[in-house]
Amino acid sequence: MEVQTERGARAFASGDRIMFLKNERGLGVKNGTLGQVERVSLDSMAVRLDDGRSVAFDLKDYAHVDHGYAATIHKSQGVTVDRAHVLATPGMDRHSAYVALSRHRDGVQLHHGRDDFADDRQLTCTLGRERAKDIASDYSRDTAQDIRAFADRRGLLGEIRLPDNASVIQRDPRGEIAPVERTTAAEQKPRRGMFAGLKLNAMPAPSTPAKAPARNQDRDYVRAVERASRSAEAVLQARASGAPILEHQKVALERTSQALEQIRPGASRDLQSAIQRNPALLRDAAAGRSAPLIDAMTQEARVRADPNLRADRFVERWQQLSQDRDRLYRAGDMTGRERAGKEMAGMAKSLERDPQMESVLRGRTRDLGLEIGMNRGREMGGGELGRQLTQELGIGRDRGMSR
Repeated sequence: MEVQTERGARAFASGDRIMFLKNERGLGVKNGTLGQVERVSLDSMAVRLDDGRSVAFDLKDYAHVDHGYAATIHKSQGVTVDRAHVLATPGMDRHSAYVALSRHRDGVQLHHGRDDFADDRQLTCTLGRERAKDIASDYSRDTAQDIRAFADRRGLLGEIRLPDNASVIQRDPRGEIAPVERTTAAEQKPRRGMFAGLKLNAMPAPSTPAKAPARNQDRDYVRAVERASRSAEAVLQARASGAPILEHQKVALERTSQALEQIRPGASRDLQSAIQRNPALLRDAAAGRSAPLIDAMTQEARVRADPNLRADRFVERWQQLSQDRDRLYRAGDMTGRERAGKEMAGMAKSLERDPQMESVLRGRTRDLGLEIGMNRGREMGGGELGRQLTQELGIGRDRGMSR
């Protein structure tokens, strides 16, 4: 079916790969999020994201989507797929090639055009070149040999041409160009520095040995995360298949979680929060690719310590559930709507256990759908915001039933 998107008309059908092109906290998607179309009509779309969540939206509210069969290397960072196809271009280097060629689990194929690369040697040189950032000293060289070496380091040899009689030139004050007169080392007079002849009687400060980086601790932490991930994955797989969780699986999960806590307190809670937000991270970490999960755990630790970040999470989830309730009501799914309402009621109740976050949320009542004004929200007492949200849920339920 052809629908109008932000980039023009696009034809979508159930099963098509789709990419979101703009961050939208209400839907829980970001620029580059991938998914599969479940249902599409002229004015709405339902998509199952690669992390397992399902989102539905009206195209008049959010139309920043396009086909998701291909993505730039920049957008594919952090993505893991079963099989990948990479199209090499002259603008790539060893860094972008590494990102592109490490997105797969099972296999990757590299493609290139003969109009871009005459032979495999040119392809290898391009994908293996180091393109470091230029600094001022790179441009202070004045010999042809140094210039060629500079070009070779950046994979530009062959693109820079120097005349055989190349010489350094400069402009005189009148604007005319004149060759630089070189002097030998014997003719050059040493310049006197501003601190030449300065003598200090101060005793040298005692040197203190620098602390060695805690590499062993970091390695232990990575291993502990991977062990805990394997134990958690075994338990979740058993639960998903309907099989009973065996005693040794429970013991392994408990022990690996305790070991993780001993290395970094609160880490097991951060791991649980991270995989709840992105379950795909667990499988990668269990297979030894734990860097994305550790990054997510670091972010969860920041959220746990910062009431403002916790408030952002609360608002994001509250708005998503509120939209889900309205969508489920329109679809006639009262059971699903009630389930979403119960989760929202639990969130409102949880504010009693987090007064810091509640204090922040009092200034964001409009984001939570409460039309009581920002100043009135800030004047609320402890626990009053949770009661207001619970009351609003009841009013919304009554309104929904009376429609």
